Amino acid sequence: MTDSSSTTSSPQSRNVNLRELPSIDKVVVSLRKRSSLPHPILVKAVRGVIENARAAALESGTCQPREQILAEVEREVARIDNMRLKPVINATGVMIHTNLGRSPLGARTTSALAALTGQYTNLEFDLATGKRGKRGEFAELALATLCQSEAATTTNNCAAAVMLALRHLTTPKRNEVIISRSELVEIGGGFRVPEILECSGATLREVGTTNKTHLDDYRNAINERTALILMVHRSNFYIGGFTADVDHAELSALAREHNLPLLHDLGSGSVMATDQLAPIEHEPTPIESLDNGSDLVCFSGDKLLGGPQAGIIAGNARMIAGIKKDPFFRAVRCDKSILATLQETASAYLEASTTDGSGIVPDIPVVTMLSTPIESLIKRADAIIAQISAPLEAAGIRVRRVESTSRTGGGTMPRSSAPSVAIQLDATSTGHSADALITALRTHPQHPTVGYIENNLVEINLRTVFPFQDESLTEVLQSLVKLPV
Repeated sequence: MTDSSSTTSSPQSRNVNLRELPSIDKVVVSLRKRSSLPHPILVKAVRGVIENARAAALESGTCQPREQILAEVEREVARIDNMRLKPVINATGVMIHTNLGRSPLGARTTSALAALTGQYTNLEFDLATGKRGKRGEFAELALATLCQSEAATTTNNCAAAVMLALRHLTTPKRNEVIISRSELVEIGGGFRVPEILECSGATLREVGTTNKTHLDDYRNAINERTALILMVHRSNFYIGGFTADVDHAELSALAREHNLPLLHDLGSGSVMATDQLAPIEHEPTPIESLDNGSDLVCFSGDKLLGGPQAGIIAGNARMIAGIKKDPFFRAVRCDKSILATLQETASAYLEASTTDGSGIVPDIPVVTMLSTPIESLIKRADAIIAQISAPLEAAGIRVRRVESTSRTGGGTMPRSSAPSVAIQLDATSTGHSADALITALRTHPQHPTVGYIENNLVEINLRTVFPFQDESLTEVLQSLVKLPV
């Protein structure tokens, strides 16, 4: 006796008319007029949806309605298109938004990048001698000058910079790295300082407690296997209350007393006095770290520095020369686009510093955002609201300017927030939820706009919206009148 539940029916026995399924070729031809996806990807997307519909028809004995299949194709094509890197309007108020690409680059840097990457360059070619040159010489010179250090070099991210420094400063016989328990940081993506230490071959020697570490804790941990002392800046969290930390200069003196290097993972990488740019806390700089006795300082290029993703090592010239000889250095070195971006970013700071205190702000968007006065944001908000309030109010969406705050983000300055201005949208009277509005903004076909929800109302924070985007933002907000009732 046959178990009917295990029997697979044929299309004929099910009377399924597979001709009802849309033609892959015809659907692709139709979509080519509207989609910018490469043809092979478009075909793959359409085929995937229609083959799934075919399998479902064979299983159920009934084809889905043609309109339903075509709607699914549209959703799949839109989903794939949204995977592409594309400009978005960052209206979150988070200046270094990791999910939105961290720090945007300035006009000077993007222009130089386009010019240098669109043609051949002297990446490793000495124009004076006609012989092979050294990669990134000018970028390293500019960064060393900016950090007021003996030397500097670059890697593709800060974790790689720390790992290279640890590899160079440890040996099989001396591989212990002393670090305070209060500095065992976890960064984005679940990566942890202890794991990076282990990958470098170093052995972790924790000292102190979560809330208190004293100089004697370091002193008592030093032994014949100690390779160095590591400081990690708590850039993405803070500890308050009953706490104690060791003074940077005192720790440096202890390291020198025992002929040990002091390595500082600074992370955030601000090279300007943040407390002078905005009413926020002061973030330690590489110059301050080196002045306090660090032998090497590592920091990110795409955080408060406002450059590309990169790890920068500045400090002792002999140590940096040794790091660059490590075979692993080649695996994490920067390409021409990153080096070009770094040299222009550093140059922008250096040129701004030669203005004899005139207060010029370098062409670095994150610095500009931090230093923009609140009055300027109010003026822009009022100008946008003047253009959108009438049509939106007529559609039942209430619009008003509200006070808000903005954060640096990107794992930096967790205690600081700068005053900001937001455009608030309230569509509750229309029956639309805040989620519906935020989705409509985010999925705008020309200008995807990422805002946030505060107290069930949508807010568009202007501190992270570029002034040149105001016209596009106005267009996006005006499009909300088309939301189905």
